[in-house]
Amino acid sequence: MNSLKFRLFALALVATTLATAAEPTSGQPIEASAVRSQCTDYARRVAAIGFDRCLGAQLRLTGAKSSQGRPILIRDIAANAAEDRLRVLVLGTIHGDELTAPVLAFRWLQFASQQPAQASSAATDRTSARIAWRFVPVVNPDGLLATPATRVNARGVDLNRNFPTPNWLQEAPRYWEQRTRRDPRRFPGRSPLSEPESRFIEQQLDAFSPDLIVSIHAPLGVLDFDGPAVPPHRLGRLYLDQVGVFPGSLGHYAGVHRGIPVVTIELPHALQPPTDAEMRHMWDDLLRWIDARLLTRPDERVQPAQTASPMPSVVLPIQPLLPSPLQPVVAPLKAR
Repeated sequence: MNSLKFRLFALALVATTLATAAEPTSGQPIEASAVRSQCTDYARRVAAIGFDRCLGAQLRLTGAKSSQGRPILIRDIAANAAEDRLRVLVLGTIHGDELTAPVLAFRWLQFASQQPAQASSAATDRTSARIAWRFVPVVNPDGLLATPATRVNARGVDLNRNFPTPNWLQEAPRYWEQRTRRDPRRFPGRSPLSEPESRFIEQQLDAFSPDLIVSIHAPLGVLDFDGPAVPPHRLGRLYLDQVGVFPGSLGHYAGVHRGIPVVTIELPHALQPPTDAEMRHMWDDLLRWIDARLLTRPDERVQPAQTASPMPSVVLPIQPLLPSPLQPVVAPLKAR
């Protein structure tokens, strides 16, 4: 009798152990599954991202989710230097239909994670060691994975018009109604930070406290800059062409209002990514500028403009879109 009880107890123990092993015992398997699923979706939408590259990026969950509940993934790469570290936040795919933006973000993430011996130049080696990176390759996953991909998020809001710039409640709706003629692609939302994706970026400004923001867009083919410090003259074949600030834009909010330098990269095409050599060239130029202007010239950096008078928005006319072999002229020029 005792022997039968022992065998029954042993069988129950084995069954419990197997059942427990079949279930995640921590958040790690769940996180790995979520990241894998997201990488699968990204690679299906943008072949140039590649599933292996996305998975190899070692992205992690943040707890933040898009309007439709998709996770917003990040990757942190720590600085090697113990002192004088600079924090750089790299944002891709604020607009979901700019399919080249995540390609560049993922490739730069690879460059940043390389060991010094693999760096492309002495400048890369020296500068990367002093930078703490935070990459968010896809800020707007709903827009990227929509069919077709959309500039706006799932709630129809242009995230790059949803940041709380001064006088947002007056300026943002007026700009949308008068300057864009209520273009649904540029709808700023009903209130600033109404969207989970824009709130996520706002949280990064406080939690990560970046010294520099790099925001990747397309397809204007220029380099833009907002905020303090001397801007870079060029990154690769993109030359500086400051187009002004707009109500609710990240450049206006973070660069002008909060005093964080914002480098905005406008790739030449939304569908055709740069070559690997071009992406490397832009990367090296960015690091050389960081080394010259932000790491070794701290006197050129100013404090955030909380005590200064807010800079008024510069309302610019919308110009015609330049033709591209991959993107026909179908709409006015898409301002950031």
